[in-house]
Amino acid sequence: MIDLKVLRENPEIVRASQRARGEDEGVVDSLLSADERRRGAISRADTLRAEQKVLGKEVGKAKGDEKTALLVKAKDLAAEVKAAEAEQHATSDEVNSLLTRIPNLVHPDAPVGGEDDFRVVKHVGEPREFDFEPLDHLDLGTRLGAIDMERGAKVGGSRFYFLKGVGAQLELALLNMAAAQATASGFELMITPTLVRPEIMAGTGFLGAHSSEIYHLPADDLYLVGTSEVPLAGYHADEILDGERRYAGWSSCYRREAGSYGKDTRGIIRVHQFNQVEMFSYVRPEDAEAEHAKLLAWEEEMLAKIEVPYRVIDTAAGDLGTSAARKFDCEAWIPTQQAYRELTSTSNCTTFQARRLNVRDRDEHGKPQIAATLNGTLATTRWIAAILENHQQADGSVVVPEALRPLLGGLDVLKPA
Repeated sequence: MIDLKVLRENPEIVRASQRARGEDEGVVDSLLSADERRRGAISRADTLRAEQKVLGKEVGKAKGDEKTALLVKAKDLAAEVKAAEAEQHATSDEVNSLLTRIPNLVHPDAPVGGEDDFRVVKHVGEPREFDFEPLDHLDLGTRLGAIDMERGAKVGGSRFYFLKGVGAQLELALLNMAAAQATASGFELMITPTLVRPEIMAGTGFLGAHSSEIYHLPADDLYLVGTSEVPLAGYHADEILDGERRYAGWSSCYRREAGSYGKDTRGIIRVHQFNQVEMFSYVRPEDAEAEHAKLLAWEEEMLAKIEVPYRVIDTAAGDLGTSAARKFDCEAWIPTQQAYRELTSTSNCTTFQARRLNVRDRDEHGKPQIAATLNGTLATTRWIAAILENHQQADGSVVVPEALRPLLGGLDVLKPA
């Protein structure tokens, strides 16, 4: 959640962020009003408790009729204290409820607008010119014996699939390459839970506007994660850290893809289940922007290894997730779509998630402060689509990017089955 101190001292910053996201500005004034009532209730309750303490001492010293009168007064005062405390709890609940409705404050350099208003930061590589009609990744994957969507649908329904043979090997090679790069860069590799408790899912900001995308198991009141960002954010909940921490989470991920019907429904670009290696960092707030640049650089290092053209975009404010103050996406060129499609994203969540999950670190003077959290994708199942399409040959075979060959037993070309 946002810092109430920022809201009190400069509410216009919060209003501007809400406008940039296309969210309700009115919640800012509602929160300011609720916070004022809460602080008033706290002050009143504190004053009454102090009076109660003084009166208690007087009762102890009094005798006879004086003591009887003071006991009546004490009873009335106890009722006032109880009412004041009830008001304090009610206003605190209202403040907390309103706080959860306000997304993270948008970074001032994030582009204004919605999904199509991103800013292109740079292009890397040139889209390939084919001297034959290229096949899409599903046709290629089917011919290679790598992807089986038909039986995936039979077993799990639409948007499920089997990766088999070289397809399964290719995914493991990708994820292992990501894991190796992450550990070489100082990340601790983690295989994370894929089911989390409601307070962890809520703490990461996924139970608000994006809750329709999440699978919920009501009988157990657990949620299937859509990214290992979620368990990694919860890993240090209610803890105080000493210094920055970096983790790389390997997990299966699940997304309902609600509202995405008709978008990338063919093949494995937009599916309900996939595998992923995700970077996650805990740093001091003042180091968050520098860490964000590092995460983007590590993502680009991975993309260079699969040798596909891509671009980096700065996501517009109206397309940011609840927790992100700023987000960069790396999008690979997909030849048969003549379009760029997201392969990685990295978000600076500043102190938003850590404040919700009560994760603190120590500043340079050893004093606890709210930490900052950031995340960035290193590889997912979707990468297979970009590899197959960009490295295909006229006979339906696919050249394996050089960096992946040692992880595929030296295989340099995938050939139709």
